[in-house]
Amino acid sequence: MENQMNPAAANGQVPNQNQPVDPSQLSYEQARAELIEVVRGLDSRDIPLESALAMWERGQALAARCQQVLDAARVKVENAGQQ
Repeated sequence: MENQMNPAAANGQVPNQNQPVDPSQLSYEQARAELIEVVRGLDSRDIPLESALAMWERGQALAARCQQVLDAARVKVENAGQQ
């Protein structure tokens, strides 16, 4: 069986899987799903203040991304209705 390596690992780079994806790179569905998890995490955990603030900031960025996608869709629908 052939051993397949991650291309980043082959170049001596170790990928950081804990690094969050930039919200601007997420689809609406992805951003919404992660936002739901952030809200659940904030609601259900006894977490340190710094962690809660980081989660809150991430949630704000995800909510902004969702709104951006929804606004763009609304503009498309409005423009299609005017044609």
